[in-house]
Amino acid sequence: MNLPDAEALCEELARKLRSGVIDSTGMVGIRTGGAWLAERLHRELKLPTPMGVLDISFYRDDFDAAGLRHHVKPSHIPFDVGGRHIVVVDDVLYTGRTVRAAMNELFDYGRPGRIELAVLVDRGERQLPIAAQYVGTTLAVPPGKLLRLACDERGKFTLKLSDVRPSDAKPPA
Repeated sequence: MNLPDAEALCEELARKLRSGVIDSTGMVGIRTGGAWLAERLHRELKLPTPMGVLDISFYRDDFDAAGLRHHVKPSHIPFDVGGRHIVVVDDVLYTGRTVRAAMNELFDYGRPGRIELAVLVDRGERQLPIAAQYVGTTLAVPPGKLLRLACDERGKFTLKLSDVRPSDAKPPA
């Protein structure tokens, strides 16, 4: 399967976001790929409000079954969430469960005025009624495959396709 150029998708996503953000917009990336992408977009859009990062590990709906899969890092939102327009950024939108977890955590920081979602790739499949307002591209990914954003030491983005490992498998809905 030929994967699209992640750098070109990032530029396209930034172009789409330009008309939707203002100086007071808060941008929050979901660790890991979403945080990398949010950092790049935040810089490209020259947003004055500092960027936030969420680690949704404790908010996952499969936490009790799967436990922690990686080292949890603290979430950090360096601005007042209350009443603010927030753009949540993630690399790949798949089932919608990661975004749901991010919104649950975001509400622990306050009550946003509006939340929008920006993703590099939308797989077009859902288990929850979640939709992105800003999308780099929609891509049909074969069943049993994971799509993730990778970032090299120079900060260059690429998309990586891998097989689903048993530990990545989702519990039945």
